[in-house]
Amino acid sequence: MAILNIRIIGDPVLRTVADPVTEFGPELAKLVADMTETMEDVDGAGLAAPQIGVSQRVFTYRIDGVEGHIINPVLENSEDFQADQVEGCLSIPGLAFPVRRFRATRATGVDLNGNPVAVEGEGLLARCFQHETDHLDGILYTDRLEGEDRKTALRSIRNANYDAITERTTTKRAKTVGSSFGGASFGGTSAGGASFGGGATT
Repeated sequence: MAILNIRIIGDPVLRTVADPVTEFGPELAKLVADMTETMEDVDGAGLAAPQIGVSQRVFTYRIDGVEGHIINPVLENSEDFQADQVEGCLSIPGLAFPVRRFRATRATGVDLNGNPVAVEGEGLLARCFQHETDHLDGILYTDRLEGEDRKTALRSIRNANYDAITERTTTKRAKTVGSSFGGASFGGTSAGGASFGGGATT
């Protein structure tokens, strides 16, 4: 297993719709293990494969003691919404904004052995599933912002200083990239939000 580089906004892979997984075997098992290790290393609540440069429909998650992975996920969302909560994203470091998400989600798919998986969640878990599945569709949480939050987010990303933030983040993460996991706990709190492949003390 290894800790991998996390791609930062501006990388085309984050805007590409990921391909369904069709081959199950050692390579897929290694991908899931590396994603899990990478997510834990940066205290993320979730991580989608495109965030480590792999355009396949896989995400890992770890929320309040519930953890796992889902391959080729399909979401069934409730019709109602939960209260907006602040989200951050490992691929958009230093920023966090309230995002509207469905109250409950049922995620179905398969595990790394091709066995059926179905997980139901509300609150943060539902939020994580929606956030990560967005990544698989080339959507970032900032795309879901409206009004002043959207303007502020886009302005911050365009700001020349934002390059310095991403550079600092990349440099800090590079200290563990390529190593085996050293142990991190849940709770990414950068800029006041959990970092799912971005998340929140959401």
